[in-house]
Amino acid sequence: MNVRHAGIGMTSQRTRSRMIERLRTQGIQDEVVLEAMTAVPRHIFVDEALASRAYDDVSLPIGHAQTISQPYIVARMIEMLRNGKQLNRVLEVGTGCGYQAAVLGQVAREVYSVERIQPLFKRATDSLKELKARNVILSYADGTMGRPEIAPFDGIIMAAAALHVPQALLEQLAIGGRMVLPLGAREQFLTLIERDEKGFHESRLEAVKFVPILTGKA
Repeated sequence: MNVRHAGIGMTSQRTRSRMIERLRTQGIQDEVVLEAMTAVPRHIFVDEALASRAYDDVSLPIGHAQTISQPYIVARMIEMLRNGKQLNRVLEVGTGCGYQAAVLGQVAREVYSVERIQPLFKRATDSLKELKARNVILSYADGTMGRPEIAPFDGIIMAAAALHVPQALLEQLAIGGRMVLPLGAREQFLTLIERDEKGFHESRLEAVKFVPILTGKA
């Protein structure tokens, strides 16, 4: 067993199971998402000093003024993205520590994740390599530009709050696809964008709190 996996020892699976039961009580119903959350060891994506809190329903700092989202938000966003259907090609904007990308890798055939902060990109690359997540491809770039050379995506998920939906991402969403992202400044709301032959349809979901989206590379 890898030394990082040993951090929580015998309690790791038990604490993960408690997290799953809590997600059920919070309203997460998609069994595919719950299985994915069970499969991914969240503690390897946080600093060793915070490993004992890895399965609590809280966001945790990962450095560089960024956070790993609380498990409920990760599950909720992916459940909305899936909508009970198989995901083929997914784009994630804001890899962070790589945890959400790893969960997405369990539910989608291909995941392309973009991170603008180089140390986080490297850390996520190492963690995903450790998990052998071969269907998750990371890139160090400005995520608001997406990956036009790989588009269209049937799912796009954004892990930072924007004031408006980046036009480049709208253009890369396939017809029949879904995008889930936080929108707003002081008040933020989880937002679902659906695209059909007639255009884009926006639905506002629950209030959330995310770090703001930034452009360029750091």
